[in-house]
Amino acid sequence: MNEEAVLELITRKPELKPAKEKLESMHPGSYCIHQSWGFGQIKEYDEESGKLIIDFEGKEGHRMDPGFCVVTMQVLPPDHLMARKETEPEAIAELVSKNQGNLIVELLKQYPNGAASAVEVESILNQVVGADTFKKWWTATKKILAKDPRIAVPPRKTGMYVLREEPVSIEEELIEEYNETQSAKRRVLIADKLLDTVREKPEIEDKLAVVLHGLTTAVKESNQLSLAEKLRGAWIRNDLAEILEVDIADFEPTLLELVREPDTLDTLVKDLPTTLQTRALELIKESHPADWKEISFNLLKNSSGKFTTDCVNFLLQNGFDKELLETFERWQTEQNLKEPVLLWIVKNRNSRKFGNLVRPMITPRLLNAIFYAIDYEALQISTTRRIPLAEVLSEDTELIPDLLADADSETARDLANNLLLNQGFEELTKKSLLARFIKIFPAVQSLLETGEESKASGLIVSKESYDKAVAEYDDLVTKQIPENSKAIGLARELGDLKENSEYKMAKQDQSLLLARRNKLEMDLQKAKISDFSEIGTEAVGIGSVVTLLDENKNKEITYTILGAWDSDPDKQIISYRTPLGKALLGKTPGDEIELHIEGVDSLLKVVSIERYVDLVAS
Repeated sequence: MNEEAVLELITRKPELKPAKEKLESMHPGSYCIHQSWGFGQIKEYDEESGKLIIDFEGKEGHRMDPGFCVVTMQVLPPDHLMARKETEPEAIAELVSKNQGNLIVELLKQYPNGAASAVEVESILNQVVGADTFKKWWTATKKILAKDPRIAVPPRKTGMYVLREEPVSIEEELIEEYNETQSAKRRVLIADKLLDTVREKPEIEDKLAVVLHGLTTAVKESNQLSLAEKLRGAWIRNDLAEILEVDIADFEPTLLELVREPDTLDTLVKDLPTTLQTRALELIKESHPADWKEISFNLLKNSSGKFTTDCVNFLLQNGFDKELLETFERWQTEQNLKEPVLLWIVKNRNSRKFGNLVRPMITPRLLNAIFYAIDYEALQISTTRRIPLAEVLSEDTELIPDLLADADSETARDLANNLLLNQGFEELTKKSLLARFIKIFPAVQSLLETGEESKASGLIVSKESYDKAVAEYDDLVTKQIPENSKAIGLARELGDLKENSEYKMAKQDQSLLLARRNKLEMDLQKAKISDFSEIGTEAVGIGSVVTLLDENKNKEITYTILGAWDSDPDKQIISYRTPLGKALLGKTPGDEIELHIEGVDSLLKVVSIERYVDLVAS
């Protein structure tokens, strides 16, 4: 807008007089950011309609009232990064790829006092860099900024990025932050960063005496620090003392004292940063010369993620190759192989480093342990949290064939039966996994066709679950199977069936669909619909709501036992055909049930029995 147009607008709308300067900046060619429309460029001012014409991304020639834009739109100066991206694309691309520190300096110069919030900085950079690559780029750039003396980086996302009047080195900034904080936890973290810095710049050693003193006091006296944080702080304390040539003999507590209590070690190691967990194993060996081996194996038993690999490496380095395999096999026999360790075994079965160790474990017995662990996890969680071991079993198409390589037909049928009863898989996933069984052992198909997985003469089901089964059967017969037949026909037309993946997949789907249809036919024939009203409260039956006392944990839990197809673990509803359901049937108040889970004997006591229909009615 030129001066004449601005004066005319202010004459008509006197309330715009304070915004005269901003209105004058809305001239053709200027770039802008609108609250709703985003980034754009002012193309012209139409004097006849009194409207600005702006090209926004995805909406060109948009007409807007200048008075409205005063509040909702920011006109960018020519040196703004987003404007320069349009006018100097090569220069901005150079900054983005090679001079990230200069890019942030240019950005901060555009703000009053050279300060902008993290949200503002990230919002602008996201548009300058590009949303597709911004996240990875920003992660790398923040590491560069942390060492740039020109820029003060906020410790939290809610803080401000500040362009310093005078550059400050990273070590000066850390020491200043260390002196200002009273938090023992924060001092440990800052001291850790200073430790890395002093190794690169030994000339700052004379500034670290006060840091060492404060850290020594924090580790000894602070109640804010957990045991893992104390240990981390003690390591940093000792490393700083070594650099500063200070005797650590009088430091308290010592490293060995911090790992002296065996009962605390499992939690301690899990709370440590992953980079320190191997160091902790070495320290435990030094602190427990008589029983460090047993402690290390126990830590491995309860380990997960990277620490599992660290434990195995540590034990291998100490010559326990044979003991590792024997221990894995013993845990398998005792049903003590927990999900994270099982996950590590199957993921490393073909690795160059660990393959020879774990390959003897890749047997049908391990698949049974995997099913047990998945089923146990599914029973323990009340949410839809994923089960990593189940995901690997589903996604790794070679895993089941590897595990079944030495199996006989009867073993394969038993394992397929376990899969059918497993509560850790969705039905579609079960179909996919069963197809892998059938490909190796076609006889498993007959298990589905004859329904031998259930020895019962009938199936007690609710009306609701019966109707769902009928609907599924109708969908199979009228829709899914005909569509699959068409897919097989189309796939045949693509040529060579040996190399035809579409045909193989369609035939695999056909086997599953036909197996499911046959099973539903037989199950529906055996189904007996019940409203569960005939059950009493004297003994547990189908339709009972049972309150149990776990006498080991002194905790009560309530299960509802319903029909064969009514399981809903999220609502503590189980089928009478599940192992727990079978164990409860016929029990009366006061009866006890012994369960063996992961090597631990659990004792459940029946506290009370109610009728499901009574609770639903109320």
